Amino acid sequence: MKAPLPAPRAEVAAAAFDGKLHALGGSVSGTAGPYHDEYDPATDSWRARAPLPEGRDHLGVAVAAGKIYAFGGFVGSVHKGAGTGAFEYDPKADTWRVLPPMKGPRGSVGAATVDGKIHVIGGRGLDGVVVATHEVFDPQSDQWSEAAPLPTPRDHLVVIAVDGKIHAIGGRFKGPVDRTGLHEVYDPATDKWTSAAPLPTPRSGLAGAYYHGMILVLGGELPPDHTFPENEGYDPKTDRWTALAPMPHGRHGFGGGTIGDNAYFVGGSLEPGGGGITDQLIMFHLP
Repeated sequence: MKAPLPAPRAEVAAAAFDGKLHALGGSVSGTAGPYHDEYDPATDSWRARAPLPEGRDHLGVAVAAGKIYAFGGFVGSVHKGAGTGAFEYDPKADTWRVLPPMKGPRGSVGAATVDGKIHVIGGRGLDGVVVATHEVFDPQSDQWSEAAPLPTPRDHLVVIAVDGKIHAIGGRFKGPVDRTGLHEVYDPATDKWTSAAPLPTPRSGLAGAYYHGMILVLGGELPPDHTFPENEGYDPKTDRWTALAPMPHGRHGFGGGTIGDNAYFVGGSLEPGGGGITDQLIMFHLP
């Protein structure tokens, strides 16, 4: 356990940048806010930063060209008001900039950067139906383009880029009971998807981080009474999964990132749905 968030919140996104962890968005009592707090491991402390232009939870976040980007999200529970919003944060100036929107509203998306371009994948729309949408944002031109859609539409998944390819892991098709271990890999060079070893424990509402050459996939929920403490690591070189030390308590709707030799995971809910929202910041370390 490390210094907790200033206040508990669920459905938090997180991005690691320049040795700090940014906790973005999230909801309290079912309403999303423009929350933005920055954690400094050197001092084990948090400070408030410029709030998001809109209150959102279930954001997709990515880092590119020295900026932090946030996409989509919902305005409240349960999965209400999916948005098209795209926002750029400049850590040096502590300011946000509103970007051209996505082509359609979606929350609970995944986002990852390859060759300076941000791929925003999956999610669900205003009707609550999951989508296969795959849009690419170019920060240099502020323009969107479309890429090969996710082979299996879903949301609440982990999306991480490793060695020039994008991994879309886990998620759900409808509600949290309808969870999957699907693992699909996108190659921007060919604009094609292929299958990889599935997540050993199918789940959704996940957090992920690239750490020590592995994609860590943590957490998830299974109503009515279970949250997953699982921490499973995928090695892209061997296409194999390894069970790692589980979290001290199962959780879902949280965010994570790697800083130095540690991986950090923040916020979320310790119970399925919106119950048991937490301010916890936990740290994982491999010897």
